[in-house]
Amino acid sequence: MKKQINILKKDGIILGKDTVLDKLNAAFDIISNGEYTISISKAVKQRTYPQNKLFWLWATCIERETGTDKNDVHDYYCMLFLRRTAQINGEDRVIISGTSKLNTEQFTDFLNKVQSDAASEFGIKLPKREDAYFESFEQEYKRYINI
Repeated sequence: MKKQINILKKDGIILGKDTVLDKLNAAFDIISNGEYTISISKAVKQRTYPQNKLFWLWATCIERETGTDKNDVHDYYCMLFLRRTAQINGEDRVIISGTSKLNTEQFTDFLNKVQSDAASEFGIKLPKREDAYFESFEQEYKRYINI
C-alpha cells in the first residue's frame, strides 16, 4: 500500500500542520505490522499550458522566419536537447523524448535552451512573456497556431 500526504511549506511554516499530522496518524493506524519507509519529495508539476503555448509561438516564429515546418522545429529541439542514451538489448541506443512529460522546471530549462539556440543559430530573438514587446509578438504569431 502506498499512501501520499501532501504538505505545503510557506515562509518556513507547514500550512495545516495539524491536518497533516492527523493524516499521518490515520495512516499509521491502518498499516499492518512490518517495516516501512517514509520519504519526502518535492512535488513537481507537469509543464503548464502557458509554457507549451509559448513554445509553439516560438516554433511558429521560427517556421515563418526560416521556412522550416514548426513540427520539424519541435522535433529538432527535442533531438537537440531531450536526447539520452539507453541500454536496449545490450546496446547503447539514442532515445529522443518529447516535451509532454517534462515538468515545469525541465520545460523552463528546455525553453531557455531553445531561446538561446534560436538567437545564435537563426538570429531570431524569441521573447518571454515578461518582455516588453511580447504582446505584439504574440499577436503576430498566434494567428498561425491552434492552441
